Amino acid sequence: MTDPAWTLHHGDALTVLHTLPDDSVDAVITDPPYCSGGTATAQRTSRTTRGKYVSTGVEHQLADFDGDNRDQRGYLAWMTLVLTQCYRTARHGAPLLLFTDFRQLPVNSDALQAAGFTWSGIVTWHKPIARPRKGGFKRDCEYVLWGVKGHVDAVRNPVYLPGLYSASQPRGSQRHHITQKPDQLMRELVKICPEGGTVLDPFTGSGSTGAAALTNGRGFIGIEHSAHYADIARQRLISTPPPLQASPPPDRT
Repeated sequence: MTDPAWTLHHGDALTVLHTLPDDSVDAVITDPPYCSGGTATAQRTSRTTRGKYVSTGVEHQLADFDGDNRDQRGYLAWMTLVLTQCYRTARHGAPLLLFTDFRQLPVNSDALQAAGFTWSGIVTWHKPIARPRKGGFKRDCEYVLWGVKGHVDAVRNPVYLPGLYSASQPRGSQRHHITQKPDQLMRELVKICPEGGTVLDPFTGSGSTGAAALTNGRGFIGIEHSAHYADIARQRLISTPPPLQASPPPDRT
């Protein structure tokens, strides 16, 4: 479905990415299936996504999704292919923000660089509500790998952004997806995209990146493999109000 400000494709990320034109997006912000959720290969590959990421006793019945059971070698190859296509569609100077947990941070940094992006840092997302761990440290952080196609273009987007964000995962009626990221966090992260630019998310999920982009005066191109979640994302994008004052498109000359 297409709107003047956004486009949402229902399909496989790698397949759809091949159809997008070169040098057509201003930022890539995405939360791929981590293929994580355990310290051993069997834990990561033999359980459903819901079984890995949803605690026992949780009452919500959010839909499961496929693609989260690759082993490490398969994941590296697949993610490199996906990010290579993202690199092709991105303009020079476009940033990439890639969510990861601690287990998959090394392999995601490898894929990011193998695809051609310059690795520029790690942003930390602190989750205030997290279970303590007896005898060790609380796992209350996830991470966002920051890469750039070429070099940071501070002239085009002269923002000063922090390297640490604190936000709780959505709950109740605001929770649409098993691995949904906070709207508050996403609205801050999309500021890495120049005003009026277009954000690409090849793993759209329930549409949090897209909603944040539209709210902040950016355009959005999304891809979602699950028909169930593509429908949820479409409804969220349709219902997202435009910003109070839309920004003019950036100078792309």
